[in-house]
Amino acid sequence: MLDGPLIVQSDKTVLLDVAHPQAGLARAALAPFAELERAPEHVHTYRITPLALWNARAAGFDAETAVDVLERFSRFPVPQALLVDVAETMARYGRVRLLKSPAHGLVLEADDAALLTEITRHKKIRPLLGQAIDDTTIAVHPSERGRVKQELTKIGWPVDDRAGYVDGESHPIALDTEGWQLRDYQQYATESFWEGGSGVVVLPCGAGKTIVGAASMAQAQTTTLILVTNTVAGRQWRDELLRRTTLTPEEIGEYSGERKEIRPVTIATYQVVTRKTKGEYRALELFDSRDWGLIIYDEVHLLPAPVFRMAADLQSRRRLGLTATLVREDGREDDVFSLIGPKRYDAPWKELEMAGYIATAECVEVRTTMGEEERMVYATAETRERYRVAATSRGKLGVVDKLLARHEGQQTLIIGAYLEQLEEIAERTGAPLVDGTTSNRKREEAFDKFRRGEIRTLVVSKVANFSIDLPEAAVGIQVSGTFGSRQEEAQRLGRLLRPKANGGEALFYTVVARDTLDAEYAMHRQRFLAEQGYAYRLVDAADL
Repeated sequence: MLDGPLIVQSDKTVLLDVAHPQAGLARAALAPFAELERAPEHVHTYRITPLALWNARAAGFDAETAVDVLERFSRFPVPQALLVDVAETMARYGRVRLLKSPAHGLVLEADDAALLTEITRHKKIRPLLGQAIDDTTIAVHPSERGRVKQELTKIGWPVDDRAGYVDGESHPIALDTEGWQLRDYQQYATESFWEGGSGVVVLPCGAGKTIVGAASMAQAQTTTLILVTNTVAGRQWRDELLRRTTLTPEEIGEYSGERKEIRPVTIATYQVVTRKTKGEYRALELFDSRDWGLIIYDEVHLLPAPVFRMAADLQSRRRLGLTATLVREDGREDDVFSLIGPKRYDAPWKELEMAGYIATAECVEVRTTMGEEERMVYATAETRERYRVAATSRGKLGVVDKLLARHEGQQTLIIGAYLEQLEEIAERTGAPLVDGTTSNRKREEAFDKFRRGEIRTLVVSKVANFSIDLPEAAVGIQVSGTFGSRQEEAQRLGRLLRPKANGGEALFYTVVARDTLDAEYAMHRQRFLAEQGYAYRLVDAADL
């Protein structure tokens, strides 16, 4: 019998013994091709999925490496059938290719005639294809490039898109590296994206995703459309591009609810792009307004469904997705893979932490007990209402008071999902509240004051989950969340991960009502961070 930390099972689940001395090494080696499903205290459960294997393959990870990881860290002999299945699944990536033919335009090429016949017999795929050219090649309608990839991924034949990209309208962009330089992983992420032509770069919050975007723009030297989550995030992109590149203010346009500027580099919000007027997406004109050579999707895991449809029509443009986590709670990771592109680079959070690029962080779960009256309200509530009752439990207010006293003088974010709860905390603490109703001007004012240290505590709703740069935030207190959202948990910790001027560590508290849905959802929310090597220390509220 071997003595590794993994138990690999024939149903493609992998159990990780967290207490094993090699658990950290095994987790890091397993992460590129397996997804964490459950992360209780002692044994974590991973699943090896086709999409994870294809993403790993596209990022340069081969089947031999995956097999070696499983065999090297396994406690028992690995089922031979599973090893064969891993190798065969990874080998499916690239057996179907999209190519540009001088004589026939866009074509789909398969390894053999039987495979092409299998593909063309699918009723959703056949209408997207043109005439057969030979036994292994068939024409593809150029407008259907994205949808062909989408449908083929769904039936288990992920496409290697080698059809190339239009250069777009040329526009000079260079990095201005006076006083700074690209970090090695940022350089590698940029190169990996460029070699692949399109795809996703996964970096933790605070690790410089915007700089990877800027470096990719400098590589492309072309007009660029950048899609962001909100106007504040867009203006942060603008400021960073002005700081890091040779672009001038006149070259960067904002396309938002407030402005409609189209310039060589245009930053647009998802909200404006997906707004319908008289049943039509009027912002589609934005995509046709210039000959874009590069499209950047910030926080790609949040892409709304209409943007996927638009992305399907933009397959001839280079596409870069940026995110801290590819997890989507709607299960549309396969659409990111097929329409934006496969994962090209993924930096493990703990490796960047050890290198000093992001702050060291400690995660603490503080458990409270609801009073008798609240317990009765919870017990008699409808299922969906139960979570709100537990998440906004009155006992959490006292915990917030204690934690603020413990960390007095430190830059602290209090984060939640329920407005009434946040309003009460803001009133109780005297801290400003930033939520969905706060104007962009007031949001930026509050964030600027927090950055300068003029205010030490800020209460924020989920508007601050994404793309908000608050580098000196050192303490996070999460009082409620969006049910069991793993991406939200990762993004909220991410608010704290910018390296601190004093070199201090970040503290991320999650306040949870025990024996309720709140506790169940908290366990689900923590899965992605557990996959990155973060452990939650449990503390009783009475012991604070």
